[in-house]
Amino acid sequence: MKDLTPSKCTLDSIEIASRDEIEALQIKRLKWSLTHAYESVPHYKASFDVTGVHPSDLKSLNDLSKFPFTIKQDLRDNYPFGMFAVPRDQVVRVHASSGTTGQPTVVGYTQNDLKNWGAVMSRSLRAAGLQPGDMLHNAYGYGLFTGGLGVHLGADTLGLMTVPVSGGMTHRQVRLIEDFKPKGITVTPSYALSILDEFNAQRLDPRASSLETGIFGAEPWTNSMRKEIENAFDMHAVDIYGLSEVMGPGVSMECVETKDGLHIWEDHFFPEIINPETGALVADGEDGELVFTSLTKEAFPIIRYRTRDLTRLLPGTARSMRRMQKVTGRTDDMIILRGVNVFPTQIEECLMATSGLSPHFQIELSRPKKMDQMLVLCEVKKPEIDEKKREIFGRNLIDRIKQSIGISVAVEVAEAGSIERSLGKAVRIIDKR
Repeated sequence: MKDLTPSKCTLDSIEIASRDEIEALQIKRLKWSLTHAYESVPHYKASFDVTGVHPSDLKSLNDLSKFPFTIKQDLRDNYPFGMFAVPRDQVVRVHASSGTTGQPTVVGYTQNDLKNWGAVMSRSLRAAGLQPGDMLHNAYGYGLFTGGLGVHLGADTLGLMTVPVSGGMTHRQVRLIEDFKPKGITVTPSYALSILDEFNAQRLDPRASSLETGIFGAEPWTNSMRKEIENAFDMHAVDIYGLSEVMGPGVSMECVETKDGLHIWEDHFFPEIINPETGALVADGEDGELVFTSLTKEAFPIIRYRTRDLTRLLPGTARSMRRMQKVTGRTDDMIILRGVNVFPTQIEECLMATSGLSPHFQIELSRPKKMDQMLVLCEVKKPEIDEKKREIFGRNLIDRIKQSIGISVAVEVAEAGSIERSLGKAVRIIDKR
């Protein structure tokens, strides 16, 4: 893989500023954001008043913990535009969640919000090793989902040549990569595996492609998955994080030169880590639930939003801003199996470490005879593997999961290509309980 480390002279000055400079900017912007939300959004005025706090109570960054959390249900209760802080004629774009698990959540952007979003996404793409004039194959979905258009906005800001292919039609994805020869690709990690399968189906060598860097997000993925993708394509694989309630993609980004966690763009987003059960703050370096407060958003300020993502905060390395560890899972996708907490990423780690098995898998939960059971559905890497060998691979995975996680599961190993492929975010859990 090529060295894609960006030149220090291309970085924004705030990326390498001192912690004192960063925190001085944060306190200034945080005071503005709290006041803006309190004065412009009825929900925030009501929640602050009930809690007995006022924006003027913020004297230091530590004082933010006095303010109430925002949760997804608050956004649903104010559907569609009740959380907006500016008049409708100042909102130039809206995005929304799918609403598959309830009322959709709707977010809005002013022109200045889009400018800031473009800036942090541009910063993120540059951190991945892309430079003005490079070509980017953008396979994130376009539409109400923030992924495709958010990345595109940053690519335009950085000055990239963007191929807005969106998701799906995997045969065409590979054909365009072969024909156009982009340097970078943005896509979910699970769909990257589907693209890899298509390269092999077309008898093309993915390592011979033009791709030098891949930017993967929108779902948790492991370092084992990173190695799989990097080895398959001979390219860098870096993690990007974002969520529509906070902005979209580009809230934090892994730097290609270190790949040691995602630097949070702290001049726009203030992070906290809390104990997910008690809501109490935990110290940097300790595991917990990620909480974000926006510092510059005009149309849709968000105060202490509980993301449900599990991670921890670490000091900066390639940049001065703090890092978040790769998300290990979500509080709402945690499986409690006979008293043991299990995350899909743990199963993925075991799968990736088991010889002969592909990275594609699903978890099926059932409750026969009032006892929770887990069935891991997976497949072999290569075609024409006989049933006896598949049974051996399955037993190896059962043993690895038992030793690593401490739970007994059933494993079903199917033929290559049997597991449903993702065209976006992977569906990992099928709950039949």
